Amino acid sequence: MARTGSSSPASSPASSPSDLRQRLTDARRTVARAILARRRLLCALCVAGAVFATVRALAPTPPPTVPVTVAAHDLPAGAVLTAGDLTTVELPAAAAPDKVTSTSYAVGRTTTGPVRRGEPMTDVRLVGAGLLDGYPGLVAVPVRVPDDGAAALLRVGDRIDLLATDQRTGQTDRVGDDVPVIALPREGPDSQATGASGRLIVVGSTPETAEIVAASAATRYLTATISR
Repeated sequence: MARTGSSSPASSPASSPSDLRQRLTDARRTVARAILARRRLLCALCVAGAVFATVRALAPTPPPTVPVTVAAHDLPAGAVLTAGDLTTVELPAAAAPDKVTSTSYAVGRTTTGPVRRGEPMTDVRLVGAGLLDGYPGLVAVPVRVPDDGAAALLRVGDRIDLLATDQRTGQTDRVGDDVPVIALPREGPDSQATGASGRLIVVGSTPETAEIVAASAATRYLTATISR
């Protein structure tokens, strides 16, 4: 009996070169259609990338910064500073003011006038050696103005005229012309305990005028008028 051989499954015919070319053509068309359908998005992404690269290339190098001691909150004139009143920020070196004090220097010192939050704490904002740096040739003269209300109107930097009045005769003389107010110290309870009245201010004057102002303050009634 003749042995019947088992039949094997027919193998798939090999792809012809024409079929491969057709598949490649179809794939290229698919990709082209996808690109065309999204061409606006792709163009926008390309433009955005070019702009970003240009901005990065043209952006200037950030300027160097320095630590600066500033007021942590608003401070009144005559405030005795504590560590909580101060903080440190980084400012561009070119924008930082001259003679900024350190925190260790400022703590315990008294402000010469009101200070805003974030204002650099320079030496002229504190009672100390730098108080007269902006007033060459002048000396600091403490003057007590008897009228609290009039003194409350003054601000550091004001220019005032000092008038001395003899309370017996009523004669009034001008003893200080256009002198700058350089500090408004805040006085503690000790001043009331000693019977001192009025408000203490510090003005800048020439040495000659300082003698006249000091003598007038001891014997006459002083009034301050704002000149400018």
